Amino acid sequence: MTLLVVGASGHLGSEVCRRAVAAGQRVVGTYHRAPGAVDGVDWRPLDVRERAAVGALVGTLRPRAVVNCAARYTDWGITADGAAHVAFAAAEAGARLVHLSSDAVHGGRPTSYLDDESPTPVFPYGAAKAAAETAVRLVDPAAVLVRTSVIIGDVASRQVRLCLDALTGQGDVALFSDEIRCPVSVDDLAAAVLELVESDHAGSINVAGPEMVSRERLGLLVARAYGLDPGRLRTSTIAASGLVRPVEVRLDSSRANTLLTTRLRGVSEFLSRS
Repeated sequence: MTLLVVGASGHLGSEVCRRAVAAGQRVVGTYHRAPGAVDGVDWRPLDVRERAAVGALVGTLRPRAVVNCAARYTDWGITADGAAHVAFAAAEAGARLVHLSSDAVHGGRPTSYLDDESPTPVFPYGAAKAAAETAVRLVDPAAVLVRTSVIIGDVASRQVRLCLDALTGQGDVALFSDEIRCPVSVDDLAAAVLELVESDHAGSINVAGPEMVSRERLGLLVARAYGLDPGRLRTSTIAASGLVRPVEVRLDSSRANTLLTTRLRGVSEFLSRS
């Protein structure tokens, strides 16, 4: 029995692989540029934009379940088309599919978004994620679509690295004071994903942290966790940046907290233990 993790060399994919291997599962992980560093994974190269390649790999492996973590911020082919290719191949193989989506599908508002609300994207990445969800729903109504938020981890994770860069003056990084999200730790999210593999839940489900924080606030929490001077944090606003992106996106994860045994920690608690 095989678990196939697509996009396994990324931050979340690597943690899903690590946990699955530790639990004694046979894990095949795909990568686009270079294999990941998790021991015990059968690494396979794969370009999810190539439908035939996706079908051939899944058809050969016949996995019990597929977790799709593959996405790229500026690549519609990987984020949207690739999701459709993975969903089609998983359905043909009769595999359970857990697809990772994002709060980027929402346009932003002061009130929380529930699990089943329709996408209202306002920027290209959100549109690609929304298109991916649509494809997965059409191809495999039994699949799980995990809508998550900013994923944080240790010092090597992209989101924590951005905060450290804004604190230490590396590059031209400033954190938005008006962008609100519900950060989730990569540990909690990976555990939740593997629980959902074993569940019979179908459709979208929010899996995010309970604590709503701005990017600026996240930077201050990282400063405290790593003993850095919070006064050096560079900040800005979405309006001043000229970017078009959602401002407040608050995910209500009540359903996940009821369905799963994994406890979704707030960002303050997670970083205090990092």
